[in-house]
Amino acid sequence: MPAVPVIDTHVFLRDGDKLLLSQRGGAYGYGRWHAPSGKLDRGETLRSGAARELYEETGVRVDPGRLRLVHTVHHRQSPEIERIGFFFEATEWEGEPENREPAKCLDLRWFSVHELPEDIIEYPAAGLYGYLDGGRVLTEHGFSGGRGGRGALGGVRPCASPPAVG
Repeated sequence: MPAVPVIDTHVFLRDGDKLLLSQRGGAYGYGRWHAPSGKLDRGETLRSGAARELYEETGVRVDPGRLRLVHTVHHRQSPEIERIGFFFEATEWEGEPENREPAKCLDLRWFSVHELPEDIIEYPAAGLYGYLDGGRVLTEHGFSGGRGGRGALGGVRPCASPPAVG
């Protein structure tokens, strides 16, 4: 049976060594940190969806073409639900971040990449640490052994050079 994953976009708003994180106010992950994120809408491109979600949650406008894909996470939320999260970095934007969804977000806060909070939700943490590691392009999270599994935070590194032809 083919997988039908939920497609999520996450944006790391980065200013030097600082990253903007939001503290969840909804039922999922209440009080824990993650990056501005949301589900991709039907017919929307990944970058457009990421820019829309960032604006809806923080009021910050970013040109979708300036978003850089920095990591991908294939996340198994439950035996019935899989998600694919595309993590983008934004280093140029317009506006100052503000909490535009107070019913879903308790706080927006800048953190040094060297002093991140310990209570980051596991799925976005997999993308965040994959991004900061810089060597992995994909993390498979929530799978345990067997089919498609690489453990809790298994990562796939890119090839150092293209395979030889011939």
